Amino acid sequence: MKLKVDQQADALYLTLSDAPASRTDEVSPGVLLDYDDQDRVVGIEMLYLSKRVPDVDLRRLLFETVPQAG
Repeated sequence: MKLKVDQQADALYLTLSDAPASRTDEVSPGVLLDYDDQDRVVGIEMLYLSKRVPDVDLRRLLFETVPQAG
């Protein structure tokens, strides 16, 4: 899994798989899902990032793993 923030494009892209995308759907304004040829989501793109989170410090991203219920 890879996360790429493109400040020039004002976009964030989360790669879920190395499989090539065969189609893209805009599921919400500025939120796009890329699908492979077997209809699996391989990537998620968010456009207009600065408008969605205006105070974000793109040099500091927090990743959190939620523990499994046991």
